[in-house]
Amino acid sequence: MSDISFSTVCNWLKFKHLVLIETLARTRNMHTAAQHMNLSQPAVSKMLREIERLLGFDVFERLPRNMPPTALGEHVVRYAQIALNDASKFVDQISSLREGGHGFLKVGAIFAATAVVLPEAIVQLKARWPLLSIEVVEQTSDHLMEMLDDKKLDLAVARYTNENQQQVYDFQALAPEPFCMVVNSRHPLTELAQTPLQELGNWPWILYPLGTPIRARMELAFAKAGIPVPKNTIDTISMQTFLQVLQAGPMIAMLPASMAQPHLDTGLLRVLNTPLKLAPQDYGILTRRGEPLLGAASEFAEILLANARLARQ
Repeated sequence: MSDISFSTVCNWLKFKHLVLIETLARTRNMHTAAQHMNLSQPAVSKMLREIERLLGFDVFERLPRNMPPTALGEHVVRYAQIALNDASKFVDQISSLREGGHGFLKVGAIFAATAVVLPEAIVQLKARWPLLSIEVVEQTSDHLMEMLDDKKLDLAVARYTNENQQQVYDFQALAPEPFCMVVNSRHPLTELAQTPLQELGNWPWILYPLGTPIRARMELAFAKAGIPVPKNTIDTISMQTFLQVLQAGPMIAMLPASMAQPHLDTGLLRVLNTPLKLAPQDYGILTRRGEPLLGAASEFAEILLANARLARQ
């Protein structure tokens, strides 16, 4: 196996090679990949052999029915995906600037942020850059950090979910995210001045899915309270599903206060008074460590931080 030098890769590896790697990883079929690239199958096969000769190892396995990436090939595929995503973003930004626009900003955010800090900041940024194209992705913190890793986001408004992430991402706190336990206004538990802990397990719950950071914090809260996690549950990350199911039946849910507040104000939801509490945790601006924000992303972060300072005064 020959050594691979940086200069060799830079001088020889082209975007068409990265497109082939990404397409083949997605289709896992040489014939299909050739069709997607509008090339003949022999041309694609030759290009793949050249790539593997340069790298010194097989990028894909040759199986009878498909071509999955090899262990080393997985790293090549990941690089190709990130590089092509960067190139696509670059082309979009240049096209927008050439047409008199101001580029493209893609922001990820948890549910609490999209309800509280993001809308005003977006309005302020659009007032400065009217032609800036902004896309907002709403997801859990873990998924947003995966998208940051893949450079599919310029920044995320989320929270750390474990200590190791502090070594990978820079974090600037914006606000705490308090939670409240809610039911619909017709729920029998609203007749109680205080809901005993033991009573909570007698009703169906709507929860964040297993493996999500909030679910882990909730399970810890149940454990500290000395009661089992409810077994009669519906799991979802969809806030619309949370609200619709809460309205439809005698469910209990633990929701960010910012999401629940409009429905508490109208009387559709009620907060249960119970000893079970979920401690607030700060959310903030997450970025890839060592990569300073530029242009619209930098300005958007400054707006978020300035608004957060005003809110604390």
